[in-house]
Amino acid sequence: MDQDEILLDAEERMEKAVEVFTNDLSGLRTGRATTGLVDSIRVDYYGSQTPLKQIANISVPEPQQIVIRPFDNGTMNDIVKAIQASDVGLAPMSDGRLIRLNVPALSTERRRQLVSRIKEFAEKARVSIRNIRRDANKHADQSQKDKILSEDERDTVKDEVQNLTKTYETKVNDAAAEKEKQIMDE
Repeated sequence: MDQDEILLDAEERMEKAVEVFTNDLSGLRTGRATTGLVDSIRVDYYGSQTPLKQIANISVPEPQQIVIRPFDNGTMNDIVKAIQASDVGLAPMSDGRLIRLNVPALSTERRRQLVSRIKEFAEKARVSIRNIRRDANKHADQSQKDKILSEDERDTVKDEVQNLTKTYETKVNDAAAEKEKQIMDE
């Protein structure tokens, strides 16, 4: 791989790691209802695990309530079971046509639990980014051995990969700090 390929691959993979992290954060409850809390819950839909957002309309009519309208009323019980089995911590109420989820205010203990989950997600994202850095550095070393890159070019690639690593770790840290502040302030 040449210099540009190594850097482009590393950057794309780091961007994906940050996307996964922000997606994980969107599923955490902040005391305010949001569709992100439930849209990625997997429901057993005719034998396959399907994200809830693909089989139901999810809306937030009030700040403390989520309403789920299944496209197929036959999946109502499957959706209720999936919500109960998830770690969202919300009790679904079904009236036969739609499912209501009331989002209660967060207790101090629950806020601390959520902050620790945020830290776990952030560490997982930082580890992914560092693994990508390691892979990019291995590619740079291999390219130098294969005489594709000179020693100076390899060192330049490693410096640029390190800068990318710092940039994306900062993005993760900033997003985690913002979410922690959001949870603790509400």
